[in-house]
Amino acid sequence: MVEVMEETTYVPHHQKKIAFILASMRHFSQRLRDEGWQVDYVALDDPDNTGSFTGEVKRALHRTSAAKVLVTHPSEWRVLEAVKGWSEALTCEVELLPDDRFICDAQTFEAWAQGRKQMRMEYFYRDMRRKTGLLMRGDEPEGGKWNYDAENRKPAGADLFMPPPYRVEPDATTQAVLDLVQTRFGDHFGDLHPFWFGTTHAHAEAAVDRFIEHALPLFGDYQDAMVQGEKFLYHSLIGLYLNIGLLDPLAVCRRVEDAYHRGHAPLNAVEGFIRQIIGWREFVRGIYWAKMPDYVQANHFDTHRPLPDFYWTGETDMACMRAAITQTREDAYAHHIQRLMVTGNFALLAGLNPHEVHRWYLVVYADAFEWVEVPNTIGMTLFADGGVLGSKPYAASGNYINRMSDYCKSCRYQVKLKTGEDACPFNALYWHFLDRNRAQLATNPRMAQMYRTWDRMDAPKQSETLSSAQTFLDQL
Repeated sequence: MVEVMEETTYVPHHQKKIAFILASMRHFSQRLRDEGWQVDYVALDDPDNTGSFTGEVKRALHRTSAAKVLVTHPSEWRVLEAVKGWSEALTCEVELLPDDRFICDAQTFEAWAQGRKQMRMEYFYRDMRRKTGLLMRGDEPEGGKWNYDAENRKPAGADLFMPPPYRVEPDATTQAVLDLVQTRFGDHFGDLHPFWFGTTHAHAEAAVDRFIEHALPLFGDYQDAMVQGEKFLYHSLIGLYLNIGLLDPLAVCRRVEDAYHRGHAPLNAVEGFIRQIIGWREFVRGIYWAKMPDYVQANHFDTHRPLPDFYWTGETDMACMRAAITQTREDAYAHHIQRLMVTGNFALLAGLNPHEVHRWYLVVYADAFEWVEVPNTIGMTLFADGGVLGSKPYAASGNYINRMSDYCKSCRYQVKLKTGEDACPFNALYWHFLDRNRAQLATNPRMAQMYRTWDRMDAPKQSETLSSAQTFLDQL
């Protein structure tokens, strides 16, 4: 096991993200030793550390005189490309083993996608339900429906709260990593302290226990809600544990399913959670391996506006953006609607450069790795893939944010105003986005109604709207 500088700096990851991964690695290596394994572990500050996977495997081969390398299939394209060159460069046999953090391997996904004009998550998800047997009654879905998403869109209420998520005090191993990160990566984005992530399998399982017991029953109802001052609501906060392998996804889903069968949580909550794991998580990974390496460079709308500084600082008068970015800086976390419909929606409407936006998401979230982040950003959030992943752009005006949150009540901008310097920027930007991308979107059947609405506006109103949006964009 190796900690290499190349992995910590290929983008300047959030300080908490680096600390989480390194502390989890060190705890896991100790667990292996306790179970009787011999572990060859190279720490980041080892003076002989070459800083790359290839360099460290070469050194390990020299130390051990091994004739063969067994390695788990990497989760990112650039690492796989490096591994493919090991056999020749290191003159040894290299065998790739499957990555068991997933239920559907890349070959199975490719076979599912073969011959389909469009790859849609809903149909993939149904096949995954059949494959796993989760929430199934024979060949039929539990409750008679596959998807209960329509019941999972309740807006924020003043009485919404959630018990704090599972938190862990750093032990000596984690504290040593925190000291290392402070010294080596103190100039990276984000707050290192307080550090409260779990870093062992036991911690991750305890986080699942807490979620199921305290949050799962209301997770479905309010999974899209956003509340000022409430960062976590009823979300599980286990994505980071799943993505580095501290949790088994199918085992987690079976525990959540059991909560439904014993009457602890309603079907809409349980189905919504399971869909995120065996549906969306598996689907975006399949898209990633099917479409890389070109996918990351996709730019369907040909947008090149630089990422505004406030994505790093949180210093903006837009209350929704300020809230999402500030908690991202503090905790390397924001839930899926904050990512999609606040920071992502703004990036889409403002025409930000997809590659810069992709790098930002990869940097700032503890659960972000390229296999999951690229399809979510390039495909779902920015529609930069032209519809490979989703059937339409997730574009929305300020009305959506006002309906699903209480952010607008404390915002300097007024969500009810459509144009002018005091109007919510999302309002005019929404129509500006539709107008400038008409050639790419007008034939999309899911966008037709919005273009009819735009066309019914009189010319002066259209002109005022576009001018208001452009004035705001010029200030970026």
